[in-house]
Amino acid sequence: MDGSVPGLPEGLRGDYHHARPDFTLNQDMAAYAEADHATWRTLYARQAALLPRHAAAAFRECLARLGFAGGVPDFAQVSARLRPATGWSLVAVPGLIPDDAFFSHLAARRFPVTHWIRRPDELDYIVEPDVFHDAFGHVPLLLHPDFAEFLAAYGRLGEQAARIGALKPLARLYWHMVEFGLIREAGVIRAYGAGILSSSAETVHATEGRQPRRLQFDPWRVLRSDYFIDDLQPTYFVIEDFATLFAAMAKVPEMLAAARDAPPIPPGTAAPGDLPCPLG
Repeated sequence: MDGSVPGLPEGLRGDYHHARPDFTLNQDMAAYAEADHATWRTLYARQAALLPRHAAAAFRECLARLGFAGGVPDFAQVSARLRPATGWSLVAVPGLIPDDAFFSHLAARRFPVTHWIRRPDELDYIVEPDVFHDAFGHVPLLLHPDFAEFLAAYGRLGEQAARIGALKPLARLYWHMVEFGLIREAGVIRAYGAGILSSSAETVHATEGRQPRRLQFDPWRVLRSDYFIDDLQPTYFVIEDFATLFAAMAKVPEMLAAARDAPPIPPGTAAPGDLPCPLG
């Protein structure tokens, strides 16, 4: 495989040349320098300080079970903890991977984790997802049964969405409910999405900012809602529990074609039927 991958942006920094056909690599723990582990510890300490006030209880509890504070985690060791709990494991990848490979891994309960870590000058913002975003942000909730089932069900929808040309609405579901999802706990809004909890600015903006539009979770609205990829989000969706998120997956397959054909809702725009979810 050469460095140019169809369907992916040019100039990605990952080692796609040595990736297998399914885009996995071996994670070489010895290749991480002490500076890499120090970057991880800096990022971890900064985000961990925000979690008691801003993060969902389930995320905090699951993260505590993983022992991530010391440095870049060993994917094999993490997988040994995930498998008995929910059947998931981690696979190392160069970075972003094509849709078909991504969905196949999720459907098989393999979560793709970028193996490299950002540079020290990228602590506040990074264009591509790195190991901190993927492991710190995504992996803890793979220990939660309902969220783990939701994500596997999401992966299984990839083939159908590709067949009918509905990958865009399915991507919106992942963006809003996996990367940028919020949950209400005892009347207070907390974050669980990886894109929120791996970013200090987004963590505060999503849970306490006065500008974002926070709406009660509605899968039909989510499937039609566009988003920003390089700015703080103007709209978030709030669930009451992870079981609700998993239950919604029974309805999503029949909505995909209609969402494909419906006019998208621009980021931050109100729509008929919106149900605001005020801060607690």
